[in-house]
Amino acid sequence: MMKTRMAFVGGGNMAEALIKGLLGSETVSPERITVSDVNQERLAFLHRQYRVITTPSNQKAVEQADVVWLCVKPQQMPELLADLQPASPTALFVSIAAGVTTSSIETALGGSARVVRVMPNTPALVGQGAAGLAAGSAATPEDVHNVKTWMTCVGVAHEVQEEELHAVTALSGSGPAYVFLLMEEMLNAADVMGLSAEISKDLVVQTVMGAGKLFAESELTASELRERVTSKGGTTFAALETFRREGMPEAIVKGVEAAAARSRELSAS
Repeated sequence: MMKTRMAFVGGGNMAEALIKGLLGSETVSPERITVSDVNQERLAFLHRQYRVITTPSNQKAVEQADVVWLCVKPQQMPELLADLQPASPTALFVSIAAGVTTSSIETALGGSARVVRVMPNTPALVGQGAAGLAAGSAATPEDVHNVKTWMTCVGVAHEVQEEELHAVTALSGSGPAYVFLLMEEMLNAADVMGLSAEISKDLVVQTVMGAGKLFAESELTASELRERVTSKGGTTFAALETFRREGMPEAIVKGVEAAAARSRELSAS
C-alpha cells in the first residue's frame, strides 16, 4: 500500500469512483485521502462510506498532498486554480476536467507544475471505465506510469498525445451515451413488439455485455464478428440492411466526429 497522500478537490461521482477503486485495490489507505467540496452533505457521505478525511477548504485539502486530483467542472477550474496556486508546489496534479489543457493548468499554477490530464468515462463508477491520459510538459514518465496504474483501478487506461484526447473524448468519454441510445431504442422496439419491460431490459443488457466480452476475448475484428451473426436473407440481415438504408452507420461516424470537433472548440475557448 502506497504512502502517497492524495487530495480530491471536488467530491462528485467520478471522484467517488476513483476513491472506491483506489481503496478497493488497496493502493492507498483511507487516512491518506482528503476530499474537499462545497457540499457538506456530500462530504459527510464520503467520510461515512469510505472513512476518508473531508474538509470544505480546498487549500487545506491539498496542503500536504503528494497528488491532487482536480475533479471539478471545467468552468470552475480558473477560480479553483487561482485558489490552489500558492499550495503544494511539488504535488502532481491530475485533472479530469474535459477541455482544460495541461498548459493552461500549468500556467495557472505558476508555470512549473507537474500535470497529467485524464479523460475518464462514467462506467468507472462500476469499475469498468475507459480512459485516455496525457502528460503536461513537466510531468515525468513516473508520473504518467502512476496515473495510468491508478486509473486501472476503475477500468482500462491508455497514454495518448494531448491532441488525441479529443478523439478519446469522442470515442470513450461520450461513448457510453451512444450505447445507451442504442439500448434505449432496442427497448422501445421491444415495447412495440409486446415484450415486458423486465424481460426486455435483461435481454438487452446481457446482449450488450455479451457482445462486448465476445469482442474483447476474440481475435476477430468487429466486422468479422458481425458477419458471423449475419446470414444473407436472415433476420439479422434484414435489420442491418434497414440500418444502412436509414443511414445509421454514417450517422454514427458523423456523430463521433462532431463530438471530437466540439471538444476542440471547448479547449480553444
